[in-house]
Amino acid sequence: MTLGPSRRCSKHRATDVAVITRTQVINKPVEEVFDLLADLGSWAKWNPTIRSSRWVDDQPHGNGARFEWGLRGLGKVVQELGEFKPHVQLRIVTDLKPVKGGHRMRLTGNGDATRIDHELEITPNGIFRLFAPMLVMNGRRNLRGTANAISTHFEGAV
Repeated sequence: MTLGPSRRCSKHRATDVAVITRTQVINKPVEEVFDLLADLGSWAKWNPTIRSSRWVDDQPHGNGARFEWGLRGLGKVVQELGEFKPHVQLRIVTDLKPVKGGHRMRLTGNGDATRIDHELEITPNGIFRLFAPMLVMNGRRNLRGTANAISTHFEGAV
């Protein structure tokens, strides 16, 4: 995890950005793993950290497609799919008033196995900056839960 100043523009105040990383290897081909991850409207079927999930848009599932997740402590949140490169990378973009950030997943195929490099970015705004340590702790727990859910989906119990 990295926590430190990030300057967007010299005229603006620095913001604290937490970046939590995790790497895992799944013994399935990259196409199969990517297809599961890219279907953000179905995450609640296999990921217990997501209470409900559905696509909001009828457009093809790629950059800019919106979906809604029911999240513990936040309720229903509309998010956006970004950095969509089939079988290579995708990013779940969160843009709420209190917290911005996202979950980037980079996939690397190696025969019948896939490496997933997770990167969870959390940028609290306003009064929520006071809760940064709690948000990071919660983010770390949710990222671990998501990684475990991916493993369990493809390979059984973790």
